Amino acid sequence: MGNPKAFLTIRRREAGYRPLDERIHDFAEVERVLGTEERRLQASRCMDCGVPFCHWACPVGNRQSEWQDYAYHGRWKEAYEVLTQTCDFPEFTGRVCPALCEKSCVLKQYGEPVTIRENEAAIAEMAFSEGYASPRVPMHRTGKRVAVIGSGPAGLAAANQLNQRGHYVTVFEKDPYIGGLLRLGIPDFKLSKRIVQRRVDMMAAEGVEFRPGTWVGKDISAKRLLEDFDALCVTIGSGVPRDLNVEGRELKGIYFALDLLKQQNRVLAGEDIPSEKRISAKGKKVLVIGGGDTGSDCVGTSIRQGAVSVMQIEIMPQPPKDYNPQTPWPMYPNVLKTSSSHEEGCERRWNLDTVRFIGKDGVVTGAEVEVVEWDRSADGRLNMKRTGKTEVIEADLVLLSMGFVHPVSDDVVAELGLAVNERRNILTDNHMGCSCGKVYAAGDAVQGASLVVRAIASGRMAAENIDIALRRNK
Repeated sequence: MGNPKAFLTIRRREAGYRPLDERIHDFAEVERVLGTEERRLQASRCMDCGVPFCHWACPVGNRQSEWQDYAYHGRWKEAYEVLTQTCDFPEFTGRVCPALCEKSCVLKQYGEPVTIRENEAAIAEMAFSEGYASPRVPMHRTGKRVAVIGSGPAGLAAANQLNQRGHYVTVFEKDPYIGGLLRLGIPDFKLSKRIVQRRVDMMAAEGVEFRPGTWVGKDISAKRLLEDFDALCVTIGSGVPRDLNVEGRELKGIYFALDLLKQQNRVLAGEDIPSEKRISAKGKKVLVIGGGDTGSDCVGTSIRQGAVSVMQIEIMPQPPKDYNPQTPWPMYPNVLKTSSSHEEGCERRWNLDTVRFIGKDGVVTGAEVEVVEWDRSADGRLNMKRTGKTEVIEADLVLLSMGFVHPVSDDVVAELGLAVNERRNILTDNHMGCSCGKVYAAGDAVQGASLVVRAIASGRMAAENIDIALRRNK
């Protein structure tokens, strides 16, 4: 720790966002960056705690105290080297991670935790701009071949780790772009696709083979891959969205959140989407059902498309604003989160359950909602009570953003006969192995829809176990 009193003398300073009246007219990243010297000062606030709860909270086990000290001293290359020992893609997590580490920072108890996430992104960008984030081609190859099915954060992490260990890796992706939800699910204003492609290009230069537009289970059989490869790693994500089976669900104008987000990213990539297939919020009253991050992404996207108004509703009660005794430090706090998209013009309401959709001539015109109440039982569980109070929210476009329930099971999972658990996620053993020999699984397909950083951690773990198995079976 270079400056043991920095946390006392230097206040937390975030980079903040671009001006609202500017950013809502484009899809460029909304977050600004601090200058190098200010970023060094922010890194100096790390106290190198005796018990680093930031490390405890991080799914990939980042050693924050170490790389922040290097950053403070201007030793950016060493900071990057330490950071990438535990996190394959700090340029992703530094942008889209909710920063579990910051919520567990000791300084969080006083309201000003270290800007760990922003510092991480700065270290990664410094590495790319200075050129020491460059392809590392393995010096030796094992001769073993591994197929990774799915190119989201778990698949990319597994591929990266396996390739660096000397195995030949081929990544199969059903969509025409590599990156999974990083590429198609997260809006450009949060994660520029230039950043994703930059990493994909680096991995390709390091020897990873990418096969976009190849749907395993349809374009090529999974059993064929079992014959051609020494191991398979299934990282297909949790692709089945939670639906809302109420009266009027069949009306036109009601879509799943990813239908909007994926299409918008495809448009920005230069695809020509026929007008009759375009999902657009221009000139419409938009209703987003679901209060999570994906719902927030729908809010920001709708505003940029020119929505007349945007409302986001949630069935659960509004979380406390600053402190929640149910999730005390160093746990990740369940408190009210206001994103950059919310700040751009969105009405938010809680305790509303959608009863039915209303339409005219087959097109949605609104949603009838009922006010609900919640109480907590002795065992800590929340119990919902209906009040009978209903109202109609006008809407020309409804976006369902209520999470995901399990991976798609009619292709790879079905063909290989992979065992699933009670939630229909792929069942794995302690070594990430599936019920079918030579097959492993990782990411949301196993653990359910979660964070990018948790998917990366899962992919790394699967790669380690695959590597051990392949070297054992020489």
